[in-house]
Parts: sequence; structure tokens; C-alpha cells
Amino acid sequence: MFRIIKIKILICLCLFFLFTDIILGNTRFSNEEFSINFFRAPSIGGEYRKGQYSVHGGYYVTNFDPGITTEFYKLGIGYWFLPMDLGSDSNQPSSFYTYLSYGKGVNLEYQKKYTVMVELGYRFMIGRGFSFRFGLIVLAAEGSPTELNPTPSISYSEFF
Repeated sequence: MFRIIKIKILICLCLFFLFTDIILGNTRFSNEEFSINFFRAPSIGGEYRKGQYSVHGGYYVTNFDPGITTEFYKLGIGYWFLPMDLGSDSNQPSSFYTYLSYGKGVNLEYQKKYTVMVELGYRFMIGRGFSFRFGLIVLAAEGSPTELNPTPSISYSEFF
């Protein structure tokens, strides 16, 4: 029951930020971006953004229980919103993001199970293409409990 409430809160936050961006409208994003992601958000892999929309793919690892690593292959789409200049050395804005992803479990109770993942987070641009991300992900698979986990990451991006 508590997990369903968490999922509803995350969905409401995603919708709130989506509509806030439409109302405020901001075009400070670069036209295109290619990122190499070194940790969870959105996965260990690559991401391509054009305007405010992105696609990503890679290998996602997480720990639902301490000391037990669960692994997934992950593919999805993203939406970037509310860009802001926080005074970092980067000429690119920091911003919020949300992802909708499809995954396939590699091990443990998720092995060969298909999953849906919804993520909401914030990317802080550090400078020279490097960024730090922090978000929350909700992961659901048939026959397994719905999980809510943090998604920290470090990424490197090239902007076009």
C-alpha cells in the first residue's frame, strides 16, 4: 500500500514539472547532446538528447537490499525541463529530467522479467561537460514487488 502511494506521488511530481515547463517555457538547452553515463542514472551507457527529449540505453544496476546487486538491461526515453543557471563553470544549464524506461532483468528474482521504470531527477552541471545527477526511480515487474530507489550518477556530455 505504501509503495502505491510513493508511485502516485512520483507520477504527480512528473506531471507537475511537465506542465510547469510548458507554462514557463525556456529554450536555454543546447540543440543536441551526447552523454556517456557512468552509473545508475539513467544507466551505465549512452544517451542522446535533441531539444528537450532524449533516448538512452545501457546496463542498470541497483541494490534493493543491502549487499545484493540486481542487474537490468535498460532502454528508454527522457524529457528535460526547467533549465537553470546555478553559477557553475559550465555553459550548459542544470535541469530536471524524467525518464520512462523498459528493462529486462539479468539476475536474481528479476531474471528474464520485463520491467517498467519511471524516474525523476535533477542534473547539476559541474563544468567542462561533467555533471552529477540524483533522482528516484520506481521499478515495477509482474510478480515482483514495486521498488523505489535512489539513482545517483556521474556523466560526461558533448553538446552540439
